[in-house]
Amino acid sequence: MAQQHAIVDVIGIGAGPSNLGLAAAVDERNRTGLPPISMTVLERKSSFAWHPGMLLDGATMQIAFLKDLVTLRNPRSPFTFLSYLEARGRLVDFINHQTFFPTRVEFTDYLSWVAETVAARIEYGTTVTSVERLDGIAGDGARWLVRYAGPDGAGELRARSVVVATGLRERLPEWAEPGSRLFHNHRLLEHLAAADLDPAAPHRFLVVGGGQSAAEVAQYVHRSYPAAVVESVFNSYGFQPADDSPYANKVFDPAAVDDFYDAPAEVRSELMTRHATTNYGCVDLELINELYAVEYQEKVSGHRRLVMRPATVVTSAVTFETGVRVTLRDRIADATSGQDYSAVVCATGFRSIGVSDVLAGWDVAPERLGVGRDYRLTLDGEALDGLYVQGATESTHGLGSTLLSNVAVRAGEILDGIVADTVLTTVAKGA
Repeated sequence: MAQQHAIVDVIGIGAGPSNLGLAAAVDERNRTGLPPISMTVLERKSSFAWHPGMLLDGATMQIAFLKDLVTLRNPRSPFTFLSYLEARGRLVDFINHQTFFPTRVEFTDYLSWVAETVAARIEYGTTVTSVERLDGIAGDGARWLVRYAGPDGAGELRARSVVVATGLRERLPEWAEPGSRLFHNHRLLEHLAAADLDPAAPHRFLVVGGGQSAAEVAQYVHRSYPAAVVESVFNSYGFQPADDSPYANKVFDPAAVDDFYDAPAEVRSELMTRHATTNYGCVDLELINELYAVEYQEKVSGHRRLVMRPATVVTSAVTFETGVRVTLRDRIADATSGQDYSAVVCATGFRSIGVSDVLAGWDVAPERLGVGRDYRLTLDGEALDGLYVQGATESTHGLGSTLLSNVAVRAGEILDGIVADTVLTTVAKGA
């Protein structure tokens, strides 16, 4: 795609669930006979992928399938998870399965199906290099100029609206120098395959972190390397269960976005702390029980392979050719010890990328930027027409911002703004 000076109604930056949800909403609207809205999505990956390194056998979603890309906005949408099941010939089988929680592999296939089915043009292998604001409204109605580098070279697109949804970036501890034997869990399967470790060899693995991903990694490595010792280190005394009770889950309701956005800053901060165990640093109770049962049985047999090291932190890690030498500090005993591991997996979470990458050339201090309730980026408190942000809004829009919970409803709200922007630019162009 080496287009120059083409005009598109909407450019989505990033082809993850957020912009796929928006693409579905645009597609649905275009089917109603209203003036169509064109959408192009630019994605730096070479093909669709959603956390491929954590597609572990049997791992399930922690969110009900009804919170797909569209259902909470339009249950009759052709892009629901149930429509996907029908298209794949598994609707009756899924019903017989009697679960609200599909496997992560299946939900990823659903997302891929939506990416293949929506009318929006998705350009893979394309990295956005800059987003530039056009002075006023151009003669063709464009507000923004998006420059990119793609498989066919550099190019640019003019857009009436731009929606930035660049997802999350791995968060690694200060002591972690990433490499082939020390890595974030986000790319677990890729790194384990590259390391080509003999499953029958007596390896020793270290898993750092106390959340769902850490527990899943510990379970997966323990199962996949039957002769290995797997150690888990985390700050708490034991894995904390995730709070998925009905009232706590209301923090992810669409209506909670308004409540959170309108609340005083100190109340928002308090609510984030109080409800952190709905998403952060917590583990599904069923998985906790499974790990405990394994550890207990190993204590009975005397053959310990799964070892929990609570209230313990890593103070240093040095990679060598066949492993990683790690220094650990037991915070309760205030004792330090060293150990060599075949690999160290950091299940240490993510941070939102937001607009920092695509607006790098603006030379604007981060504190001058914000996001309005309608998801438009603001500069010094003033909304930038036609520039929307998805995902990097947790501090203002609540805990569901980086999750699937509000993708469907948020897409509808952003589409309403895009339609209004399109009308305004069309009127201005005619004037």
